[in-house]
Amino acid sequence: MRSTLEREDFSRRLMEALARVGDDGSSPTRLAREFNRRYPGAPVTLHASRKWLNGEALPAQDKLRVLAEWLGVTPEWLRFGDSGDVRGTQRQAREAGQAVDFELARELGALSPAHREAVRALVKALRQGEASVRGGKAKRGKA
Repeated sequence: MRSTLEREDFSRRLMEALARVGDDGSSPTRLAREFNRRYPGAPVTLHASRKWLNGEALPAQDKLRVLAEWLGVTPEWLRFGDSGDVRGTQRQAREAGQAVDFELARELGALSPAHREAVRALVKALRQGEASVRGGKAKRGKA
């Protein structure tokens, strides 16, 4: 009985944290996709994310840490609900938007070497373009 309540409480806190980042928690597909972008291990299934949302299962500790980091809460609060500070550290919140997209990395790894080089060249060009735009704004601001 206690484990059922723990899973349901976790689900409620997960939905609350998702709402804070603009997700209503109604889509296990969206949860799995966004989680897998941030998780370096084997991707979670739609079935697993549905179980988290419905209070049928708890994620493993490594997955819980990734969820908490993404959602800007502490792992303790997400799992147990008794942490004094619902929000994660400011560093966690700041870094959440800069997380590595592991799903993209897996997809890039599946490309042929020639296509990976093409993507690398494209990314380099995009970064140079962004740098020149930022540089142009800085020069205009000094005038």
